[in-house]
Amino acid sequence: MNLAEYANAHLAGWPALSRGSAGCGARHCLCAGGREIVHFHDGNEVDVHLTHDMIHRLRPALRTSSALQLPAASGWITVRLETGSDIDLLATLVSAALLATGGEPGAAESARTDPCTRESTPVSRGCPDQRLRRAFRWRRKR
Repeated sequence: MNLAEYANAHLAGWPALSRGSAGCGARHCLCAGGREIVHFHDGNEVDVHLTHDMIHRLRPALRTSSALQLPAASGWITVRLETGSDIDLLATLVSAALLATGGEPGAAESARTDPCTRESTPVSRGCPDQRLRRAFRWRRKR
């Protein structure tokens, strides 16, 4: 089991997270409240949706880690898992992401319209809760 698989299994056990389908095509995605929070890409790279505001607040601390990539115009950051301590960093960032997307006004919309670092268009598939809401809205409008 590589570090990304280990991290995925660990985070999937968190009660606030559920498995979903990533809009960017990542093989594994974890969601919270219908919002994509974590994508596991090929290799040992993981994207976490922290939101623009949370990244802005944490930027001084985030810049000090060589395991992180901070795209300029995204609410997502990439974590490269190379050591066991990177999994601890990932868990901390996922906790911050849960706080950011759970309590921030407009965070749900931000997660849907803010493409992850591998995606060039807004999320199209989403997590189970998002798909159910879209289907329900479609039926209700008819």
